[in-house]
Amino acid sequence: MESVTLVAPVTALEFAGDVLLAGPEVVAFRLSGSGPAAAAGRRRVLREASVQGLRAEPGPGPATRVAVFGGRWLAVLAVRRSGAGGGSRLAVCGGGAARQLGARVWEVRWAAGSRLALALGGGTMALYEWRGGGRWLQQASCGGAGALRCAVLAGVSWARLALAAGTAMGAVVVWRAAAAKAPQRQLRGHRGAVLALCYAASRGLLASASEDRSVRLWAVGELGIGDGPGVCLLVCYGHGSRVAAVVLRGPLPVSAGEDGACLEWGGGGGVRRARRGHRGALRALALRPAGGRLATGGDDGGVRLWQPWRAAAEAVPAVAALGAPERPRAVLLVGPRRVLALGEAGGLAIFEVAQGRWTPVLHPTASGPRSVLAAAPLHERDETLCAVAGGDGRLLLFALSRPAAASKLRLFEGAVHGLSWAPRHGLPPDTTAALLASGHDGEMLWLDVTHRPGQAPWVRLMGRYLLPPCKQRWHTCAAFLPQEELLVCGDRRGSLLLFPCSSSSGRAAESTSIVIGGTDPVVEDSSNELEPSCLLHKGTLPLEPPLSVLYGLHGKTGVTSVTIHRGYIYSTGRDGVYRQLRLRDQQLEVLQKHRPSKGLQWIEELHFTSDGDLLVLGFHADNFVVWSSRTGENVYCIPCGGGHRSWSYCSSPLAKVFAFIKSGDVMLYHCEAEPCKQQVLLPSLHGREITCVRRLGAVEVPGHATVNVFVTGSEDTTACVLVLNENSRAAVPLARLSDHISSVRTLAFAMGPGDKSFGDEGLSALLFSAGGRAQIECYRLLCAGDTESECAVACQVIHVASHRLDKHWEKKKNRHKLVKMDPETRYMSLSVVPGTSTKQLPTPWKFLAAACSDGSVRIFGLLEAAQKLVLVAESFHHQRCVLKVEAFLHTWAGGERRHLLCSAATDGSIAFWDITGPIVDAADALHQEEGEMQPLALGAPLVTIMAHSCGVNSLHICETPKGQYLVASGSDDGSIHVCLLDVALGRGEATARTCLQVLERVSRPCAHAAHVTGIRLLRPDLLLSASVDQRLTLWKHCSGELVPLSTTFFHVPDLAELDCWEVVEAGGELRYYCVLCGQGLEMLCGTASSKPLQEAPQ
Repeated sequence: MESVTLVAPVTALEFAGDVLLAGPEVVAFRLSGSGPAAAAGRRRVLREASVQGLRAEPGPGPATRVAVFGGRWLAVLAVRRSGAGGGSRLAVCGGGAARQLGARVWEVRWAAGSRLALALGGGTMALYEWRGGGRWLQQASCGGAGALRCAVLAGVSWARLALAAGTAMGAVVVWRAAAAKAPQRQLRGHRGAVLALCYAASRGLLASASEDRSVRLWAVGELGIGDGPGVCLLVCYGHGSRVAAVVLRGPLPVSAGEDGACLEWGGGGGVRRARRGHRGALRALALRPAGGRLATGGDDGGVRLWQPWRAAAEAVPAVAALGAPERPRAVLLVGPRRVLALGEAGGLAIFEVAQGRWTPVLHPTASGPRSVLAAAPLHERDETLCAVAGGDGRLLLFALSRPAAASKLRLFEGAVHGLSWAPRHGLPPDTTAALLASGHDGEMLWLDVTHRPGQAPWVRLMGRYLLPPCKQRWHTCAAFLPQEELLVCGDRRGSLLLFPCSSSSGRAAESTSIVIGGTDPVVEDSSNELEPSCLLHKGTLPLEPPLSVLYGLHGKTGVTSVTIHRGYIYSTGRDGVYRQLRLRDQQLEVLQKHRPSKGLQWIEELHFTSDGDLLVLGFHADNFVVWSSRTGENVYCIPCGGGHRSWSYCSSPLAKVFAFIKSGDVMLYHCEAEPCKQQVLLPSLHGREITCVRRLGAVEVPGHATVNVFVTGSEDTTACVLVLNENSRAAVPLARLSDHISSVRTLAFAMGPGDKSFGDEGLSALLFSAGGRAQIECYRLLCAGDTESECAVACQVIHVASHRLDKHWEKKKNRHKLVKMDPETRYMSLSVVPGTSTKQLPTPWKFLAAACSDGSVRIFGLLEAAQKLVLVAESFHHQRCVLKVEAFLHTWAGGERRHLLCSAATDGSIAFWDITGPIVDAADALHQEEGEMQPLALGAPLVTIMAHSCGVNSLHICETPKGQYLVASGSDDGSIHVCLLDVALGRGEATARTCLQVLERVSRPCAHAAHVTGIRLLRPDLLLSASVDQRLTLWKHCSGELVPLSTTFFHVPDLAELDCWEVVEAGGELRYYCVLCGQGLEMLCGTASSKPLQEAPQ
């Protein structure tokens, strides 16, 4: 089999002219000045090793030679330019193949005559001629160096060649090739192993990075000259974990650590600039001398290109106090250059940034202070409509350019608590806007306000709505649905409400506007009897109750914003999550909730940008942050004291402005807009090990190649829906699922149609994910072709149900008499029970089997329509951790069915169960108890066999043409076991009992050199196995034995799982595909050969 796509931790980066190269397989990106980089090529270079280093030969030319090394392998690659507008072509030089050397290659440097200077394991330096067949020119070994962890070479000739190596004991040892009997110098100071070195010969500086989380800068002069101890110039602490890479930018170091941060250090040892965005640890770092761009790569498989640090442009903008004329109550930005401030006494003033002074707009009122402020800019006009209200129930409306011409209305008997503008489809955006106001008794009014130049705004009462009873009964935000004539609003209690609009607008009543003449600021008098009152017109409109209520959706702290985007509704709150909803039969339905960033506990708004990014505005501790979902980092972070005070944010192409109240004054943060500081060259998948992978299916898109859709789960607590493109050989995430509180260890699909409102095209499936903390989540996935998308596929995720054993325990009766379940229980494997929609089970319930670390096998029932996931049966037969489960369906000729289950544990035993009875009983109980029941007992297994001497890490079942079943398993001891089962009905009994008979058993000890964590029966005579030894082996099953057909090396360390499928090509050829996961993700394909190997794989 051959590799099709590889997504693995990025272990090497190098700039070769205007091309950036990245490992573990060599991927090229073409750079274009200061513009965006583009993918230019990809090539597998080393045969059985990942690329650990890339070293470009200095000098100009149409082609650049790059030394590629990893493990004991070495190759030379030529990067040839294809022209000004074309990409870059990668070609292997020097015989066309990688060479395996006798020792590990730690470092490579280009020497005189285009030869290679090598630093090898055991403290050996060598000069190597890579052209032709390859030959050693000179070698020298140094004793007493200790165990090496990294190395750097200096010099271009053998006489001046010197090596600095970092050791596991925390020292940096230096010696020359010409006198390599013992180290000449030792630099001590680190308290942990030295993991990375960088040497600048022109400055005589050496930077070292260590697992003690520090970076040190040494003055060493020319390496190999002198025997002094070296001077430590700088000690830098700031990383939260081990430092994996370091480079020198001028006289100062730049480092990348396993905490996911890339830090630039200042002359005093402090952090000058921090760059974050990767989802996991950083492993590789490269600096482009021309232009100063940085490239970072990490465990998440992502590569990012960072713009250089500019002192003038990157200086942190100061937060200036504006000196408000009175103590402010509310602040509002009107564009990036003007600030409105409402004082506690009721006065309104505006601050012009260009003039640097305050101008009064409204004087304080005699009838009481105004407390609520809202403004709506009019598109295509340099004008803003303002609304202010207070505790007396009065509303003042005016254009900001002419506050003297104002409309004054009496809305409520009591105070106005909520005031907000909402864009409405169908209104001319340059003259009219919709205003929503709510009072103390839960009544909310909808007003259409029309701007009339030179006159007071014209107001029309459009609707009256009643909010649900609660302590703080007013709205906080609202949005009109463009096509549905419906209004969505959030309230202070955290509820989301849906109101009708069409019935109210037909009976709208007009109010009379009063214009206050003159040009002086308005002075409002509470005794003004000519002021119109909306109280007189309320009787013409009914008080509309909500059509749909999601009570307390965002908790008691309130809904902060409602946004409509591409037909979906997005709501945010102070609970740290935002939710995606849809409208279905005039009811609000939550599709999914997202927690964008760890520690972001208060989300205020969502901004969807024109280039497809989602910006999340919120508060992290006492800082206001703007978080980018594309880059995974904070775009802005402004210390403001928290979001409980009034604040306002404005983003424009020219500047980013943030105004807030602090210390009794208005503070202003102003930052000029800049180009994007980073570019994502390869997207991030998971920050930690990928523990499980499943193929959802293939999506056919007109004009595009067939796209395969996969789902992965990881130790980083997330699951990811992604596509693997065979043409670009890259992975593109479609959606991330972040509902788990611990690792995701297993996935299972139930294919089939779901919601009819999404159409019948594409893929539809129920996804079950489970893992740590005894948690199961269920989603409905809907994938369809989308030609406008980058990967030609769009994915919609609907959260269906969830289950946690600790919450189930709290509902148990008489639980004080039982042994409490372990809250640290993990689900190790899931399997959907097939064929449950039959005459025996006339129910829409689906059933799921789970292997648990507490020694139990559990069965769950799912009712998708009611969003219920219920534990229905369990058994503790194994009495030890259950690692794998696999459910299958047996059907006799007469149509009678049996639901069977296979479970495997850590003692090497495999048990077979008949779960037909428990499932039927559970379906009846769920129907009678309306979805609630006490778990049933599974009973005893039909057959138990000892297949292995230790834990079973992989399991698969395949039905033969004769109606029998092959059960293949792989173990921790590297063995493979295959058994053949026959299913029959017991005779001579009142009730026919299922009988299992083991017809044949085949075992292959030491099939692999490590744990067998993936196994698949491609067909009854073909078996595919994968192991932690990074070998994928195809076996022929015949005549009671397993014969190896082929063995392939794959590049994913710590293999966790594999999945397989077959594809019939256009010419009728059958090809097998498999995807493997672990420390990365790799897809391979091949055909089945019937010719066995001469020798078994070693």
